[in-house]
Amino acid sequence: MPQIDPSATAPQDLYKLLIGLVIPRPIAFVSSLSADGVPNLAPFSFFTVVSANPPVICFSPMRKAGDAGQKDTLANIEATKEFTVSIVSESFAEKMNLCSGDYPPDVDEFKVSGLTPLKSDLVAPARVGESLATMECRLVQVVHVSDKPLGGSLVLGEVLRFHVADELFHNFRIDPDVLHAIGRMGGPAYTRTQDRFEIQRPQV
Repeated sequence: MPQIDPSATAPQDLYKLLIGLVIPRPIAFVSSLSADGVPNLAPFSFFTVVSANPPVICFSPMRKAGDAGQKDTLANIEATKEFTVSIVSESFAEKMNLCSGDYPPDVDEFKVSGLTPLKSDLVAPARVGESLATMECRLVQVVHVSDKPLGGSLVLGEVLRFHVADELFHNFRIDPDVLHAIGRMGGPAYTRTQDRFEIQRPQV
């Protein structure tokens, strides 16, 4: 069994190792605005829940591999303190993937992908019209873990408003067979969420 020492391993190889082991990963489809009002839309697969009271989610944009430059999404959120996170369904996976390109800051990924920007209720960044569920968020905190190439920052946002399609919502339960959410695996691979099994938690 290989034993890998991170201090003696190239960051690119550590990245491949991590995204192959930490699977499946849900996708945060993050919409933000620059300080000048330019829309940005980008997917992030380092994404999870932090708290239910208040509702807080987090995602982690990584720095670019070459020059360690900051992602536009992170710069926008630090400037404006607002963003939305839309859940990605398989029906628009290809359009979501178009938004993952390393475009210049003045490029609007809504236009690149053909996805529909919808006006949010409480924040300035738009929602993704094709998404069956979106969260409007206000920045709580950014934790900068590393400014090295492939280093990451943790963005925590409080959910101010949930938008959930009627067909998904049943007494605050979400129907996964309607949502058809997808997740990331290693490399270019994705996974569906239809194949599931249940295990009840022990009553202690």
